[in-house]
Amino acid sequence: MKRRLLVLNLLLLILIALPLNLYAGSPTDAVKGEVDKIISKLRDPAFKQKSKEEKIAGIREIINQIFDWNELSKRTLGRNWKKFNDAQKKEFTDLFSSLLEGVYADRLLAYSDEKVIFDKETELRKGQFEVQSYIATSDGKKIPLYYRMIEKQGKWRVYDVVIEGVSMVKNYRSQFREILSKKQPEDLLKTLRDKTGKG
Repeated sequence: MKRRLLVLNLLLLILIALPLNLYAGSPTDAVKGEVDKIISKLRDPAFKQKSKEEKIAGIREIINQIFDWNELSKRTLGRNWKKFNDAQKKEFTDLFSSLLEGVYADRLLAYSDEKVIFDKETELRKGQFEVQSYIATSDGKKIPLYYRMIEKQGKWRVYDVVIEGVSMVKNYRSQFREILSKKQPEDLLKTLRDKTGKG
């Protein structure tokens, strides 16, 4: 009995000591799986016949599986996140995800069978990785598209996208920081409501 308990305890210690990414799979596998789903949908003739709204809704469903909108929103606001109350944080996250959806939906829907190549993944810090990928265009160019990912509850989620060296989080952070240096959180929310048509 004691021997069995000792073996069980050893197994438990080994499982606890295993890196989190063994449970979550690799960051590259996680993001590649969702990107493959989007590409498959964009190539589907039946999908191409749908309205723009239906296409966006279909893509949104996949993107929501891999993006951590709360983490992305928190990092975008940076120190200003503390200025928002809980209700404002939730509204900001909803509005910001809608804004980004509007910005990038047209780019996704303009997809014309470009190949996406996944390269190496780099550990930024414990529990955070950057997955490098490239979009190979028909004229031979390779557009760098990097995903920054964090492990949460056994799943890798995207918290930033770096397109051609420009971080989406840093880009919007500078814009929002300028607004919040002169105005209140409610003013930024109103701006986002107007931009997303949710005013």
